Amino acid sequence: MNHPDGNIPFDPAVTEQLDWEVELGVVIGRAGKDISADCALDYVFGYTIINDISARDIQARHVQWFKGKSLDGACPMGPCIVTADEIPDPQTLALRLTVNGILKQEASTAVMIFPVAQIIAILSQGMTIEPGDLIATGTPSGVGMARTPPEYLRPGDIVEATIEGIGTLRNRVASL
Repeated sequence: MNHPDGNIPFDPAVTEQLDWEVELGVVIGRAGKDISADCALDYVFGYTIINDISARDIQARHVQWFKGKSLDGACPMGPCIVTADEIPDPQTLALRLTVNGILKQEASTAVMIFPVAQIIAILSQGMTIEPGDLIATGTPSGVGMARTPPEYLRPGDIVEATIEGIGTLRNRVASL
């Protein structure tokens, strides 16, 4: 994990394919298990921005996504947590991501495959969610690996992930 102003480390000995993913982060506020979608939002403390930095070449080698999303300095979050009462409907938020001021991702949480309430309901089936748990909800189209040709982050790039009602998460890619 990385803090809101932290640099995203770039180490070409480890990865050449660092990719961006703007995501709505959901911060759980109270414990629960087997939560229905109808009351799932009652378990939300607040929301934040996640840039789920992913090393696509590592993902391809390991098949599982965990390693490619777990490098030191990956997953910057912030710049704050907005409490749930400030965002009464998490399915109405505009998301966007730019690299060096160029728009790469733009969508609305209205088009998420699974709405926040359903994500919480699914995750809590047979598993207790705890206060402070963080759920990354998924990213809209526009990631670098899906572009023609693919585009990846390089040292010096500035990545800005913005979600309406929360703010902008701004990080620089830095050489190690």
